[in-house]
Amino acid sequence: SGSRDDYSHTHINDIGLVPCKHAETGVMGFNLVLGGYMSIKRVAESIPADMWIPADRESVVTLSEAILRIFRDESERKDRQKARLMWLVEKYGVAEFKQAVINEINSYDRGVTVSDAQPLPTEPFERRELMGVHKQPQEGKSRVGVLIPSGRLSATECREIADLADAYSGGEIRLTVEQNFILPNVDDGKVNALLKEKALNGARLKANPGFIEGNTVSCTGAQFCGLALVETKANAELISKKLEDLVTVDRPIRIHWTGCPNSCGQVQVADIGIMGGPARKLNEETGKMMAVPGCKIFVGGRIGEDAHLALEPYKEGVPLAEESLIPELVEILKNEFGATDKTMRKRDKLKKLVGLA
Repeated sequence: SGSRDDYSHTHINDIGLVPCKHAETGVMGFNLVLGGYMSIKRVAESIPADMWIPADRESVVTLSEAILRIFRDESERKDRQKARLMWLVEKYGVAEFKQAVINEINSYDRGVTVSDAQPLPTEPFERRELMGVHKQPQEGKSRVGVLIPSGRLSATECREIADLADAYSGGEIRLTVEQNFILPNVDDGKVNALLKEKALNGARLKANPGFIEGNTVSCTGAQFCGLALVETKANAELISKKLEDLVTVDRPIRIHWTGCPNSCGQVQVADIGIMGGPARKLNEETGKMMAVPGCKIFVGGRIGEDAHLALEPYKEGVPLAEESLIPELVEILKNEFGATDKTMRKRDKLKKLVGLA
């Protein structure tokens, strides 16, 4: 990660490089964390490896190469359930794995030195938002973050984004871990024109989305993935819009969807995570309970410097149908995140009454 924002989510990756200055020399470098991953077998948060390296290309590549070579030669690669770095680190022990990495690096004779982990910054810091318009350090430039609902684009939308990039950001588009995109280096004098573009004022792409829809993430889902137990992308987009209409929240609320326990949608890091799973619902015609698409709900995951994984479900066996899921989510938003019922404007009430809303 390049900053304390930790947009790359170092705590859920096999190898995480956390930016940190050396306490004595002031040289910028990285503390190393290891072993984060998600799977059906296990979900693990990365652990400190008590190593620091300078932030130069040779040091970073050499460190990564040493770890990968040890993993290649000694990990349980024949067992897919254990073919992740955490299992090898635990087999060694943290101190012993650190020494093995240092020995491997020294064998390359490239002059790369590994130090003990350095103290992390303690000054107050607030993670920056990616959606919307934000000033850049470069004079007269801004970055504009745009929502891609549930990370799904049509061919037409891809062309529209390319046209926006050509017109406003020198042809450059940057993608975010949250499945959205950023147009960087937009001239301040052109920002208003960009925000008025037709492509950003339709049904989907938005530069100023709500706190819920702008922070919804989804895996591929059952439409294109044989492992998924439920459809995720269409549901994620629909449910986030309906929640925006029902409640008001005072900060971004990250809702992640994943179709199965592999957790490609990373539900454990979300404020609210929705994982496809079994559920039963009363069939009003027969009076019997029947199996329906459902989910487990996770609550309380965090990202950034205070990262935390929500490992245990908050609720299980919730039917995915709107009439079942939405009330559950509204209750969670109110009880856990201080959401309040949205006040509908008079004209919106009239539109709803006459069927226009």
